[in-house]
Order: sequence, then C-alpha cells, then structure tokens
Amino acid sequence: MPRGRQTVRQTGGPSITRRQWLSALGVGSAAALAGCSGDDDSEGTGTATSGGGSDGTPSVSGTYDTVTASAFSTLNPLYNTSSGAGTAIGYALDQGYTFDDQGAYFPLLYDLSTTDDGSVWVFDVREGLSFGDPYGGVTASTFVYQIRELHQSDWAATAASSSWRGINVEETGEYQFQAEIPEAQLLWPESYDPLLYPIPTDLVQPYVDEEDAEGLQQDEELLNLSFTGNLGGYTLDKWERGSGTTYSRNGDYYVQNIEAGPDLFSDAPYFEGASISVVEERASRLGALETGEADSAGIPPERFSEFQEKPQVETFRIPQPFNRILSVNMRDNGWNAGPGNLFRFTAFRQGLAAAIDKQGMIRGIFRGLAQPHYTWQPSWSDWYPGDDAIEQFGAGDQYGGDVARGLVEEAISESAFDYRFDGGALVTPEGETVTLDLHHLAGGETFQLIAEFIASELDDALGIEVTVEAIAGTRFQSNYWTAEPQGGTATIAGEEVTWDQPTLTNPGPRSVTAAESWDMSIVYGLNTYPLNPLTNEVFFDGPTAQYNPVGYYPDFDARGVFERAREADSEDALQEPFTELFRNLAAEQPYVMLVFGDDLIGYNPDLVGPTENFFNGWDFPAWYFDA
Repeated sequence: MPRGRQTVRQTGGPSITRRQWLSALGVGSAAALAGCSGDDDSEGTGTATSGGGSDGTPSVSGTYDTVTASAFSTLNPLYNTSSGAGTAIGYALDQGYTFDDQGAYFPLLYDLSTTDDGSVWVFDVREGLSFGDPYGGVTASTFVYQIRELHQSDWAATAASSSWRGINVEETGEYQFQAEIPEAQLLWPESYDPLLYPIPTDLVQPYVDEEDAEGLQQDEELLNLSFTGNLGGYTLDKWERGSGTTYSRNGDYYVQNIEAGPDLFSDAPYFEGASISVVEERASRLGALETGEADSAGIPPERFSEFQEKPQVETFRIPQPFNRILSVNMRDNGWNAGPGNLFRFTAFRQGLAAAIDKQGMIRGIFRGLAQPHYTWQPSWSDWYPGDDAIEQFGAGDQYGGDVARGLVEEAISESAFDYRFDGGALVTPEGETVTLDLHHLAGGETFQLIAEFIASELDDALGIEVTVEAIAGTRFQSNYWTAEPQGGTATIAGEEVTWDQPTLTNPGPRSVTAAESWDMSIVYGLNTYPLNPLTNEVFFDGPTAQYNPVGYYPDFDARGVFERAREADSEDALQEPFTELFRNLAAEQPYVMLVFGDDLIGYNPDLVGPTENFFNGWDFPAWYFDA
C-alpha cells in the first residue's frame, strides 16, 4: 500500500522525542531551512550580484547571508536540538527527506515505503552519496550502524535516541534496510522520527568502542561538518563561536543528479556562498533588510505594513501551526484566588475563552496578521473539521460578557464553593474580588500586549482582576512549568488512574506541583501538528499524557479517540476520530486558544524561490538571484 501525506504516531504509552519536544514548544519551522523564520529574533541578510544562465538554469551568483539573534551551542548533527543550528547544519548536510510545497513527501538521501499496514518500512538509500575523504560512500550500513550503535545505545544519548527505541532495524541490501516498528503507523515519515543525518561509521566507531559520549559530542569533525562530501549544497568554511558561520558553494552536490525533482536542482545551488551571522539587535537586522544589505528578515507585526510599502523589500505572510494560548493551572498550586479551582471546570474555561475577543486581538495586536484559533488545528490543515463542526468561543455570538458570565455561572453551580457575581465582578465565597496572576515572557513586546489585552477583557466581561507579570523563560520553565516526576494515583470520573511514567511536564496527579504557584500564563505556544495530528497525543492522551503541565483531565474519552486513530487503516478512516478529537478540544479548551500568528518575512525582491506557505524553504538549493 502506498504511503500517504499524514502521519500517525506509535501506539502504546505516550512518548515525545527530543525533536518533537522542541517543535512542540514552537521553535521549529519549515522556513528555517532558508534561515528566514518570521520569528523576529531570527532573520536573514545577504547580497545579490547577477542572474541568468544560457542553459535555462540561473547563473551561480551572489551570497545568501542570514542573521540570527542567538549563537549556536553545537553543530554536531547527532546532538543538535535547536532549529537555528539545524539551519546552519542543513546548509552543509541534508537529512533523509523533506516535504515539498504541496506537503508531499520528497526523498533526499533515501526513499521510504511500506507494503503492509505501516508496521514495516523500507529505506532505499540513494546511490552516489559520498562523504569527504577518507570516509567513502553512504550505504545502508551507514544508517543501520548509526541507529543500532548510537541512537539505540544506552550511553550515547543522541538527539534521535527516543525516535528509535524499540524498533528492529535490519540491513537487507547494500542500499536498502528496513525498520520494523512496534505498532503500525500508516504515515510514519510525517512524525519525523525516521529522519536521519548521514554520519561516517569510521568517524564514530572509536567512540562506540569506548562508549565515549563526551568525546562524541566534542568531536571536531562533527562540530565543523568537515565530513559532508557531496551531501549538502554548501561546504562549511568556518564556525566562529558566538559570531556565526560561513559557507562556500558545493559544486558536487548530489541533487544535481537525481532523476525526480525540480529542474532547477540540476545545477543547484545557485549562490556562490552563504553565511549566518549572530546579530542580537532587532533594529540592526531590520535596518539591513531596509537598506538592501539583507536578503531576508523577519518583520514584527507593527512594522509589516511599513515594509510592504518599500520597493526594496518583498513581504510574505507564512501560515504556521504554533499557537498563542492562555495556559491555566488546574493543579493544586493553581487558582490562588480562593478555595477550589474553577479552572478545572470546562464551563469556566469556556467562559474565559468567550470573554476574550479573538478578532479584536488580531486587529489590535497582530495588525490583522493572524488567524483565530478555535481548536487544536489551524484552519489550513487537511484535518481541520470545519467551522461548523466546532465551538468558536471568543467570536460572533460566542463572544462577550453575557455569554462569558453565563458559562462561568454554570461552572460555579458545579463548584462546592460559593463563588458568585457581585454586580459585574466575580467574587470569592468571602466576598473578595477574584484576582489572578498572568505571567508573560519577559522582553517580548507582543507578549506584554497580549497579556494586557487578556487582563482588560477578563475585567470587562467577568470582573476578574488580573495581575500581569513578566518572567524569564528559563525561570518559568524550571520553577513553574515543570516539576520533579513523582507519579501517583488519582480517582478520575470514578476510575483510579496511575501515573506509571511521570515526566517533568506531567509529574503526576494534580497534587504534584511545580515549586512555585501560578494561575495563568502566555509564556509558551505549542505545535498543533497539522501534518501529523496524532502526535497531539503527547498533550491530550488522557490525564497521564506525557506533556500536561497544566493538569488537564479530559471530560471526553480522549484515549479512545486516539486509539481509533491509531487503528485506522487509511487516511480517510483517520478523519472521523480526528474530527471528534478537534470538536472536543474546541469545547473543552484544555488551553484557552487565542490565535495563530503568521510568520512575517521580508525578502530581497530579486530573490527567486520563496513561497507563501508553510513549506517555504523546502527547495532552498534552487533559490537564486534574478537581477
């Protein structure tokens, strides 16, 4: 059976890989392939010289120089887990596959296929791939050795180790191997779990023999990508820690010889060189874009219209799946306004969602450059159930003080404590106005504006006083968002539930809490996984889901819904459980959903290649200057 576009994750206990962990926190982007994320802390600069070739392909010309706000902690492909460094590595070293501008699987180093129900996957390694001297060619054994001796070892702790746990890998030919996964996954590639970098066996074998993880992490050839041969569009010339990277065009790039692919791949890449520079100041990055020194840069919403008017800049709005949410703490150290915890009532969370005007937030803060967020999928996803199938709190007749107060009163009626409205204000059983804290990420103007908007809306609609407080992300992560895993049991809807595999982000029942108490936060946005909605099981697969810092206990049979999705034998069969999942999540608001902000990017108008969709950057080797 041919494989399809979307991916389901493995069945069994919930799990999340380190790469998925990072992507869940909103640090991954297809646009990052081109070093042009719309995140206004990660932008690109560059210069063009000429274009136009006699054989129909563009001339090789110019440099493509990107800038980033943060330095790279490592360029070792086996250990990197950041998207910024991933871009730096990706210039010089391809991974196994990607997805084209239509979201279709596109093989790079290897093709993937399954002939059964998705339990056995065959990897066909492309011939003609080679490392730099003295490491020779890339074959099936290159990947099998890496998986078995590194990712599946108990000492190396690579970034991909979680992706390969419990998978039986067998070499079936010089250029073919197969992976037998514990439970069938029709669309395994979209989970990104089978995505591998090629690493020379002879380079890592001494570390394997000695089980030397520290040596493997600090190996200079891995850190400087000096082994990459014909496996990337560019060759890394230099990595200056704290300053950035520089590259030269690789004229021996293997994609020039692949049979199926864009015609422009035949002489790719088309820049003479590239670089990534660390520039902390946003104003400096935007200045470079404005003066023509930059090829690309992220633009903050409040300046996007200004850059749209500049002839030296072409602006793009790139939809993306990372959301803006209001997290409410349902654990025992949440709801510090009085007895009980109203966040635990679905109707109360609905009331909060109904009190916040999504379109007003989009107009006032995002300058219209965002989309409303009703359920755990963006509307452009193939799996989005449609507006008519879901609740749309915070919009139309489901927005405003009357509907919000009605929902909160419904929640109060379920509470054991005498909360009530006194005039327009929600008060505690003692008659005190309900006051809640709201943490936002320090240093981000947009975060502060969103927090102040929420505070104003909750005051207007429900008479809740909100104390807005900025906090450093590292402090929030360690003291508020995570806790030492303890496990334990809780009785939920009459059934005893046990936390057998507690994690930092779901350390146990609601009685297990982080060190500091908190009520609400907008510090983190999360991935909604539009290519692979089943991956959302890490958030919502029951009270014990691996990522559940807020202590959400679904009121619907979430585990049963995910189980039906796992058992689906076709993409068509996946739609029904996904529709049920997204309908229930829209109703229950496990996180109060707000908006999806677009990635806003400005490009050199002479640059040919960028596309205005989520997969922008997939064909970066074919980009060129037309000047």
